[in-house]
Amino acid sequence: MQQSTISYHSHPAIVPLNTPIPQAADAPAATSAQLVTPHMEDAFYFRALEQAGIFLNGPQIDAVRHGEGPLLALAGAGCGKTTVLAARTGYLIQVLGISASQILLVTFTSKAAAEIKERIARLPGISARIAQAVQARTFHSFGLALLRQSGQHEQILGDFSTRHTIMKIILRRHKVSEAYQPETLLAALSAWKMNGHWPEDLPDQTEDESKIKSILLNYEEWKQGRNQWDFDDILLHTTQLLNDPQTCARLQSRFSYMMVDEFQDTNTVQYEMVRKLAEGHRNLMVVGDDDQTIYSFNGAQQESILQFDTLYPDAKVIALPINYRSDNRILGLGTALIAYNQHRRVKHLVAAGVQGTAPQYASPTNVEEEAAFVATHLEQHIELGEATYADIAILHRTAGSSRAMLEQLLLRGIPFVQYGNNSVFYDQTVVKTLMDHLRLSLNPRCKEAYQSALGPLYIAREDGMAYLTSQENQQPKKYPLIHLTRWDRLQPYQQVAVKERIKLIKKLITLKPVYAVQEMRRLFYDKYMDAGDPLLHTQYKETLTDSLDELESAAARFDTVDQFIAHADELTSRHKQMEALRDGGAENAVQLMTIHRAKGMEFRHVYWIGASEGILPHSSVLKDKVPEEMKVTHPEAGAAKLSEAALEEERRLAYVAVTRAKERLFITSPLHYHGKPTAPSRFLLEAFGVKDPKA
Repeated sequence: MQQSTISYHSHPAIVPLNTPIPQAADAPAATSAQLVTPHMEDAFYFRALEQAGIFLNGPQIDAVRHGEGPLLALAGAGCGKTTVLAARTGYLIQVLGISASQILLVTFTSKAAAEIKERIARLPGISARIAQAVQARTFHSFGLALLRQSGQHEQILGDFSTRHTIMKIILRRHKVSEAYQPETLLAALSAWKMNGHWPEDLPDQTEDESKIKSILLNYEEWKQGRNQWDFDDILLHTTQLLNDPQTCARLQSRFSYMMVDEFQDTNTVQYEMVRKLAEGHRNLMVVGDDDQTIYSFNGAQQESILQFDTLYPDAKVIALPINYRSDNRILGLGTALIAYNQHRRVKHLVAAGVQGTAPQYASPTNVEEEAAFVATHLEQHIELGEATYADIAILHRTAGSSRAMLEQLLLRGIPFVQYGNNSVFYDQTVVKTLMDHLRLSLNPRCKEAYQSALGPLYIAREDGMAYLTSQENQQPKKYPLIHLTRWDRLQPYQQVAVKERIKLIKKLITLKPVYAVQEMRRLFYDKYMDAGDPLLHTQYKETLTDSLDELESAAARFDTVDQFIAHADELTSRHKQMEALRDGGAENAVQLMTIHRAKGMEFRHVYWIGASEGILPHSSVLKDKVPEEMKVTHPEAGAAKLSEAALEEERRLAYVAVTRAKERLFITSPLHYHGKPTAPSRFLLEAFGVKDPKA
């Protein structure tokens, strides 16, 4: 392999080298050992914590001591919020004499709830019985417990694959299985419910809306007929339960102290649950960071934190500014970057983390060079003993932007764990359809591939495959798709389309792969994606287009279709081997994940790839069209404000990427993306004082 000519530097491209490197101030060294003096009434509690190795800083002490009334604890990245939640629970019990059974802690994940329970159980003076009495649950777990107590016995339909299969069956019954995608219908239904609406209230003003409503109501009827709920139903029915004044008053009396973790991630339904439960006593502590609101597509609303003291005018606001995670130059970059967001609570984070190195930047020519460079760089760190594979995370914006990186990890045999989409890029549904057309050009009798041709011909896959199989059993053909031209269930125009598609398949093998992909997109595939599921079009079109553009970039590296398909098949084979290795318990592995997945996590070494305009910030927010999820979460806002909100969420994503790193942060900004020149991310340049990404 040719030696790479790129390397990491102290400044991003186009930033003058004499520009100061952002750097956070050092945190004050004083802890509870100095700040809580012996004559104070609660000194015994803090001395016990210190003996257990828990030394709180000044703002943490203030939050822990908070008694009655509303409190907003602004917990910056890596600022020890879980420690504060656990320590305040202990304080309420041991100092203020609150019964453990009156304390409710609500968070978003089972893992977070389990961690808080474990921290409480380890507190000095807290017995196992007392720790068990504290209610530390997820929103769903808490809601389900209430519903069970009220006499509801529905089974929970939690498995996504089951819900996906049910929706596919319903789509077949409606004879629209090729027009709508099950996953997008399920996502749309979830978004509707999490904004506090019931399925029967779905809009039906247009033909598309009526059709979608009918499908989704059939899905709801299927569940009801089998006495089943999905996760969203749990929250909807919980809010309905809380609408009963007697029930709500009883719960307010039972849980007189309430704490909510990651408050910035609450959607409309969860926010209403919190508001109703705390309405009577108002002893509500919420912990969160508006700078880490990155789940608007799941209904999260930054306003929950920004407007907290509007809802509770007497609320106490305590900032937790001391970061125990990152080197002060890594924290400095994150702080300088997020400061350009206008709609936020200003924070001044200071560093108390481990000493590492300043962030490093590189500008590879394109994503292929970027992936090869990052893979080589991390291998060198492993060989030098500076890190283990498990110390390293590679973060990316979208699934498509990790394609080249995933290939390098597989081809080099670097052990990794891929979070989220557990498939090779070429096996993802939107890409596989075109790859299967290429496979048919090599082997027109490839049964696994020709079913992919049915969807873009608007032929139901199950029925089409059944017909082709029966005809092939009677009279095999070199091009089995030709049987469809004599199927009486197809309209004449469909039969003509089949003949044209076979002609195209024959032609594909004569083209270079990139031209073959472009030809398929031009002749039928882009139209098929546009004319299909309207929800897919409005919510995910940019992501799909991004994936198809990435496919063109990948195909451009090969001279023949045969080479390209062989490469894709080799990656699939290696990926299966890697998955088997991981299932066997291999723990020393690089973590490959989207930035969304990485929230709440930390790593010694972080590689943020794709820090370029059009990747992060994503191309979808750089266009005039406002992302659909922003319309859902901010229905009252105008287009200009929505566009600004979308860009600010992208900047928060960049902030989350930076602040995952403890000791070392490596950032790469490809100079070309999908064959077009692109500048380093404006978010990086702003942090160094360069505001124009095209400067």
